[in-house]
Amino acid sequence: MIFDQLAPDQVVELFVTINAKHTKLNPSHLVSLSGRRLYPDKLLATGHDIIRLLNEDDTSPLRGDIKLFGVGRGRVAQASLAEELKAVFTAIEALGGRQVERFRDIAPRFFLNYFKQIARTFPKAWVGKKYSIKTGMALRAFLRVVPDVLGAARATGRDPFDAHTIAQVVAPWADDVGDARFETDGEWRQKQAGGTRGTVEILARELRASLRS
Repeated sequence: MIFDQLAPDQVVELFVTINAKHTKLNPSHLVSLSGRRLYPDKLLATGHDIIRLLNEDDTSPLRGDIKLFGVGRGRVAQASLAEELKAVFTAIEALGGRQVERFRDIAPRFFLNYFKQIARTFPKAWVGKKYSIKTGMALRAFLRVVPDVLGAARATGRDPFDAHTIAQVVAPWADDVGDARFETDGEWRQKQAGGTRGTVEILARELRASLRS
C-alpha cells in the first residue's frame, strides 16, 4: 500500500488534503492536524498550541469549553478561534518591532493569563448559566481586540505581557461593559447584528471604546 511508503506526517497531510477537497470534514479536525503537522506556518502552529492550552490547562477559565477535533462537551468550535488568532498575529506582526518574536514565543501563556483576567473582570457572567460570555462570538470579540489591549498596555510604560498590566488595562470593562452585557435574554440578544460577524464586531467596538476612554 502507498501508506506504507509514507512518513507519518505525510500520511496526515494526504488524509487532510483528500478530506478537505472532496468531503466535508469538520474544520476543527483540519485546524488540529494542520497546526502542528502540515504547514510551515508559525501562526497556525502557535494558534494550535494556544487553543489546546486554553482547553486543557487546569488553571484555564476555558478548560473543557472548546471542541477539539470537533468533539467534547465544549460549545465553542476550535476553527473559529483559530481564525481569529491568526488575524491577531497578522495584525501584531504588521506593526513590527522587537516584541513581535517575544510575543509569539510567550503567546500561549499570554492568552491563558488574558482570559483569566477576563473571567475576573466579568465574574458573574463567567460562571452564570444565563450568560453568553463563553460563546464563540464573545470569545472571538475578546480575541479581536488583543492588539488594542497590547497597545494600551504599552502606553502604561510597563511590560505589556505582564498579567498585572493586562489586568490594569482591561479593568474598565467591568464598569463600561459589565456583566449585564452578556445576559443571553437581555443585552446580548438585543445587540445581535443578524449574524456572527456583525455581532462579534459590535462587542469588539465596545471593548475598544472602553480601552480608549
